[in-house]
Amino acid sequence: MTSGSRHRSNVKRQKWIVVLVCMVSIFLLIVYTYVPRSSVACNLFSSSGCSVVELPSTPVKELTDEETAAHVVISELLHTPPVQSKTPKVAFMFLTPGPLPFERLWDMFFHGHEDKFTVYVHASREQPVHVSRYFAGRNIHSEKVVWGKISMIDAERRLLANALKDPDNQQFVLLSDSCVPIHNFDYVYNFLILANVSFLDSFEDPGPHGAGRYSEHMLPEVEKKYFQKGSQWFTLKRQHAILVMADYLYYTKFKDYCRVLTHQPGMEGNRNCYSDEHYLPTFFKMFDPNGFTGWSVTFVDWSEMKWHPRSFRPQDVTFELLKTLTSIETSVHITSDAKRKVLTRPCIWNGMKRPCFLFGRKFYPETLDNLMHLFSNYSSI
Repeated sequence: MTSGSRHRSNVKRQKWIVVLVCMVSIFLLIVYTYVPRSSVACNLFSSSGCSVVELPSTPVKELTDEETAAHVVISELLHTPPVQSKTPKVAFMFLTPGPLPFERLWDMFFHGHEDKFTVYVHASREQPVHVSRYFAGRNIHSEKVVWGKISMIDAERRLLANALKDPDNQQFVLLSDSCVPIHNFDYVYNFLILANVSFLDSFEDPGPHGAGRYSEHMLPEVEKKYFQKGSQWFTLKRQHAILVMADYLYYTKFKDYCRVLTHQPGMEGNRNCYSDEHYLPTFFKMFDPNGFTGWSVTFVDWSEMKWHPRSFRPQDVTFELLKTLTSIETSVHITSDAKRKVLTRPCIWNGMKRPCFLFGRKFYPETLDNLMHLFSNYSSI
């Protein structure tokens, strides 16, 4: 009986060995058949190894000579530590067609902080007569500016070039003639100087007023995946302001192919592209996507869904309005496609959620008296 039990046990063991060998054989056959190019197959079937044929990967973009030169300069500037100033200042750059109706309000805003700011005025049509000593003698050489044209970018670069002459200027704020401060100077100064980022509006809009304005003529330098949209009213840190002045290649692409067009062969489908809404957001998305906020510190009300934002009249300017504007903590964008998707993001300052806005536009000149009254009575705004 003992001998019979051992015999049956040996038979079972042999059967299991046969089954195991069959399973291993099937597995190896599958591997050999379906994964012949893999390093695993080479290791299994060749003791000396074999030449591994990798599946094709996404090819690395080959840069043109101009792109290579631009990338070298941009990388060098981004990795160069910024020059520190013992008396850092904010450059307030006013882009205006003529007179500045809120000079008296800005005079009240600047008063007592003379060593912490500089003023620059680009007047494209009419040289303003200044009523504030902070604006007197601060006009720079200006050229004609046409809405929707590259001349808008040219004016911005002209302001930056003049403001960069002062090594103490560390933040560069672009403002219009209809912009007003909605906080006191100390709040604005600390908010900007203590932040090591640029406050630049930027988002992806798949609709006709966003990606629909992109032109393949911008290739190979500007790819569609980077094309962004945003408000032109920026605040740039010094490093980024220098970067804008150093750029020629990408500026030229937008100058040539992001324009308001009528009929030009080969440019169909790219009409009404406004460089001031796309150039800087796209440029910084390409080269320093973590170096800017994606939202502007200048409030604009687009709730009426028109070509131009809502304008504030005297009856609109109340303490409640300023309180509302100074408490908004979320940036909102709406895409221009059929979905009209609402994109929101919290306004993060130095890792903390903070109110987004320091300035507001568009205010009618007739609101000056109400604004002066509010600032004189609520200096802690």
